[in-house]
Amino acid sequence: MKRLNSQKCNALEVFIMQLLIIFFEPQDSLPEPSTVKRWDANPIAAYKWKPGSCSAIIQKLKTTAEEEAESTSIQAADSTATNANVIPTDKRIGFLGLGLMGSGIVANLLKMGHIVTVWNRTGEKCDPFLQEGAGLGRTPAEVVSTCDITLSCISDPKAAKDLVLGPSGVLQGIRPGKCYVDMSTLDPETSTEISQVITSRGGRYLEAPVSGNRQLSENGMLVILAAGDKALFDDCSSCFQAMGKKSFYLGEVGNASKMMLIVNMILGSFMASVAEGFTLAKIVSQSQDVLLYILSQGPLACAFLDQKCQSILQGSFKPDFLLKHIQKDLRLAIAMGDSVNHSTPVAAAANEVFKKAKTLDQSENDMSAVYLACNQRP
Repeated sequence: MKRLNSQKCNALEVFIMQLLIIFFEPQDSLPEPSTVKRWDANPIAAYKWKPGSCSAIIQKLKTTAEEEAESTSIQAADSTATNANVIPTDKRIGFLGLGLMGSGIVANLLKMGHIVTVWNRTGEKCDPFLQEGAGLGRTPAEVVSTCDITLSCISDPKAAKDLVLGPSGVLQGIRPGKCYVDMSTLDPETSTEISQVITSRGGRYLEAPVSGNRQLSENGMLVILAAGDKALFDDCSSCFQAMGKKSFYLGEVGNASKMMLIVNMILGSFMASVAEGFTLAKIVSQSQDVLLYILSQGPLACAFLDQKCQSILQGSFKPDFLLKHIQKDLRLAIAMGDSVNHSTPVAAAANEVFKKAKTLDQSENDMSAVYLACNQRP
């Protein structure tokens, strides 16, 4: 923080800091872990951090980031009043992929009055949305051909390419003026390839991966990182407002994919470190409940930390952000670093722990299940 206050950061540094602030937003009054009793009327009296000071620093950083963004290609848009003032576009919206993230996104699009047609590989996942007024597309190509803007949220690069290039895929429905927005977390090369085939048919393309989890998706509080067709970014304004609290336009295709991988690389590395810390606490006979309480009173206090630590304490890893997806993002981030001869040793170490968790059949559980891999003795 001192360095940020003493010298001017470039726009990229400030932008990354702002994203971390949005995702790890501190809470001035986190609820105490239920298993920890307060042993002092004022347990943070000896701690120099003041509850209001962190918010003040965050606001200063946000203001600085916005000022820096004005002089760059980075543009940010807020969803004010927690999505309450959304005026839905009159364009027909298609949505492909109703997984953990996609389901929450579609629910909020419908809630805010958008006209939505859905498709999913397993059709039964469409049923709840059909009951809420969504239309049903039989194939991705049909959704694209009948809608003005089609969004997708798919698990990985291979699935994203198959969705576009496969039989009855997105590309078969593209014609001049049709718009495709891929909200999956992809490597920049895959996103660029998809962009090229879409635009070669006269279509318009935007990559728009989202930072968040199932809960944030359901609450319409995602962070959207977009790059590509700027006019399409503007056309998606009401959609992004319905599903998120902040959207960023980052310039040419590939930039949003790169930034999203960096964000998730930090997220995955942090989760692995938390799991390792709770494992070490257990091994050296220190209370994990007390550890969480101590963390909740310090600079790491945030909703994400509390949620993941509670999962560890309860031994319940109900999926909020699938472990296999964060491992995929770590792998892609490491490969991105390798492509420019830059090593990422911390992310590489975290990736190995997540890979070990996958061998323990934790792929479909929440990322916090990485604790089980850390907790295995050699």
